[in-house]
Amino acid sequence: MMTKVLFVCSQNKLRSPTAEAIFSGEPNLEVRSAGLNNNAEIPLGAEDVQWAEIIFVMEQAQKSKLKKKYKDILDKQRVICLGIPDNYDYMDPKLIKIFENNVPQFLP
Repeated sequence: MMTKVLFVCSQNKLRSPTAEAIFSGEPNLEVRSAGLNNNAEIPLGAEDVQWAEIIFVMEQAQKSKLKKKYKDILDKQRVICLGIPDNYDYMDPKLIKIFENNVPQFLP
């Protein structure tokens, strides 16, 4: 059975697309990424939130914004804050290592 995982950051340019790229090859995962800001590359929509089983946010402020904006549809999803600041480039080796070290413990 596939687990639906959503990675969320602010702009969907660096952190969440990196996470999506890393984990999209995993056999038991369906992976998406989106950004919380209105001008994000792929803006987060209600359908993304409803689709996801596990939602990873990068910062505590994003977790708060997510819970406030989607409080009516956030019920079954686990929301996990990874505590990753916005100071990495896309596919930065240090960022990849952070994801590889911190995400799998939350996956089935």
